[in-house]
Amino acid sequence: MENSFNNEDNILLKGCLENDRKSQKLLYRKYFKSMFRICISYSGEKDEAKDILQDAFVKVFTNLEQYNFKGSLEAWIRRIVTNTAIDYFRSKKRLIFKDEFPEEPEDEELNFIESGEITTDLILFYIKQLPDGARVIFNLYAVEGMSHKEISLKLGINEGTSKSQYKRARTLLKKWITEYELSRQ
Repeated sequence: MENSFNNEDNILLKGCLENDRKSQKLLYRKYFKSMFRICISYSGEKDEAKDILQDAFVKVFTNLEQYNFKGSLEAWIRRIVTNTAIDYFRSKKRLIFKDEFPEEPEDEELNFIESGEITTDLILFYIKQLPDGARVIFNLYAVEGMSHKEISLKLGINEGTSKSQYKRARTLLKKWITEYELSRQ
């Protein structure tokens, strides 16, 4: 596997491993925006997302020596942020999954976004509106690329629940985006 580790990350990592506060601050600033977007997509609430991000970066700095230089540092941090968000919801017992919905073919894609006017920020806004369980499943499946089997193992739910929550999220997103597009005509 080719190492996608860049020189800037190498310098920052070295400083962080030496507990240099300036390096830690620079690493945090470098990845804050992208990692905050992940947190807000799981949380849906700005203050809660900040708490999750802070907890995640504490884990990042505490476990930096475990980074094995395989793959990008950003991907490694992203995994920690995602796991921290899921752990947060588990600890708050907010991951409640509603009754299962009928099965939907897995190979059907999110192809309902036809207008060029739909922005990432708008989609993120609607993702934040999803119920907690559906939002987490949607993020794990559509954003993180996990399979329903992997999600079921990670969250301790059955695979059918993962599929139905994903379908629920897609159905709601499709409805909201369609309503948005109709309102713009």
